[in-house]
Amino acid sequence: MKNKFKRKLISFFLVGMLIAAFALTGRADFGSFSGDSDYSSGGWDSGSSWDSGSSWDSGSSSSGYSSGGYNSYYNVPEAEGFDAVYIIAVIVFIILLVYFMRANAKMNSVHANKPVNINTRRQAPKGKPVDTYKEIDPDFDSVALASKLSNVYVKLQNAWQSKDISEVRPYLTDSFYTQADRQLDALRRNRQTNYIERIAVLSVEPMTWYQENGMDHIVCEVRSRIVDYTVDDETGALISGDKNREKFMTYEYDLCRKTGIRTSTETGLKSVVCPHCGAPLDINQTAKCPYCGSIITIENEDWAIDNIKGIAQQTV
Repeated sequence: MKNKFKRKLISFFLVGMLIAAFALTGRADFGSFSGDSDYSSGGWDSGSSWDSGSSWDSGSSSSGYSSGGYNSYYNVPEAEGFDAVYIIAVIVFIILLVYFMRANAKMNSVHANKPVNINTRRQAPKGKPVDTYKEIDPDFDSVALASKLSNVYVKLQNAWQSKDISEVRPYLTDSFYTQADRQLDALRRNRQTNYIERIAVLSVEPMTWYQENGMDHIVCEVRSRIVDYTVDDETGALISGDKNREKFMTYEYDLCRKTGIRTSTETGLKSVVCPHCGAPLDINQTAKCPYCGSIITIENEDWAIDNIKGIAQQTV
């Protein structure tokens, strides 16, 4: 009986430590999927998810992240009127967290020289094999889509570092753009910059497709290598990350477009009409209408990112 109680008590504290560690380790890169601690979901059905229906939503808005600091990143409520019990609980968690981090650091040092293994995929995401998408869109080219997403990935990281993602808005659905921009507000307010350097896209592989709510979705696996760290803009002090260590990242990108749209075999510039003023636009070049200033997305014309899920990170 005592052993059973002890196991429950240990489990409680471990869960608390993991929650605290998740909230305190600054996750970064576009969408905050890399961080100071490596992770692996062990499959495609879990991981760090970020979509319009994400459980990370603050509850105050249907569009996603709160614009506060680290507390609002992860929905950790700000306490008002600390009492003695809460203070004691916080102290206990901090002590346990320090112990956990030291043990983790020791374990990492033991395994530091082991070869990198970034083969994290266990099973395909939901949907049908991507090759069968040609049954409804004969001109669909998975290689071309992978090439485009590879380029967009680099653009996303550069835009995140500049703290201005308006230039990549055409590649994101409206809800996803809103979430990203609100999270980026925290870096702007805190006068911090998340640097993502030495970006290398290792592979992009369209995996499956499905239909939902009048939209076609294609799920892609994206693997990359980055150096990722955050600094204080005024002092230059390192907030999180490492300027020298590389992170091998694995993501699941969910792209969508309106059902019924078919791949165009035409070459040259892709033109659409601004829904606000009717002016013709080259959506591949700019997200802003030069006539009325409206921001346009390609969600209804071409594939746009609707969701990103972090599958794994390994730091070397």
